[in-house]
Amino acid sequence: MAILLTILAGAIGALSNLFVRKSMDEGRTARGFLVFQMAGAFLFSIFLGPLRSGDYTFNLSIACFGLISGTILACMLFFLGKALEQGPPGFTFSILNAGNVMPAIVMWVLFSSTGNFNYTVWHGLGSLFVLGGLFWAGKGLTGMQDQGKWVLFSAAMFFLQVALLSLFQWRAFLLNISHIEEVVSFFTSEQVQSQWFLPFMFLGAAFLQAIIYLLTEKRRFHSKEISQGLLGGVVNSLGVFFLICSTEMASPLQNAMIFPISSVTTIVLSNFWGQKLYAEDVNWKACQFCVLGLILGTVDWKGIASALGF
Repeated sequence: MAILLTILAGAIGALSNLFVRKSMDEGRTARGFLVFQMAGAFLFSIFLGPLRSGDYTFNLSIACFGLISGTILACMLFFLGKALEQGPPGFTFSILNAGNVMPAIVMWVLFSSTGNFNYTVWHGLGSLFVLGGLFWAGKGLTGMQDQGKWVLFSAAMFFLQVALLSLFQWRAFLLNISHIEEVVSFFTSEQVQSQWFLPFMFLGAAFLQAIIYLLTEKRRFHSKEISQGLLGGVVNSLGVFFLICSTEMASPLQNAMIFPISSVTTIVLSNFWGQKLYAEDVNWKACQFCVLGLILGTVDWKGIASALGF
């Protein structure tokens, strides 16, 4: 079930990317769109969380945790935009998606002793194939205007992406252990189960995106930015909701590959609409290389070998 939710999250991520692209088709930046996307995501995540579950329990700790995550998300989107302004989009997105293979390593290093995170040779090999495919699909550094700024913005974007996804997995880890007080002192088991994490994450991101817009843009919001942003927010919050649910349901072996699966699904489907709607040149061989990496990393090869008598 965790893998299915991850694939759904990736598919929705591709649709969210399409909304971003549509918002920029008339020559505007994505900053106005992102304000309303995060605001729409905040409103819809209230439905996905407290309203859907009927659990309205609120606590300051989880609200602060959500706001911190939202701050990281907004900063990551800001540096992504700056990197796209300085360098090639294909290679920039390759750097961003490369960050998706790192949280599993971070969590394994920190919490492998608990048994909640496994990282095998196959996970590592599969991740290397995914990374190779991502960079192969990128456009390289041709047309670079200011390589130093691009490297700085891309590095910031990469580490913020790793930090955000690691926080998602850390929260799921806290949800699945029996003695949370042995790991943290500022959460109880009841508090970490609060349904307000996702709404406050998007609320924090929306607030920062609004500040960034007011400081950098000297124009009014366009009507399409508002409508497309709100609709894109609904789509985005649903994708993040499925991704977070997948972290909560993943087994120790699945934890290492859920983010790469989501990333590759998003890339393949984004390439599909990019080719069909915008006649973009897509490197499908690189996508196949990524999929091969996912197969290597997600299949229980040890179990198959045992079943075959090896």
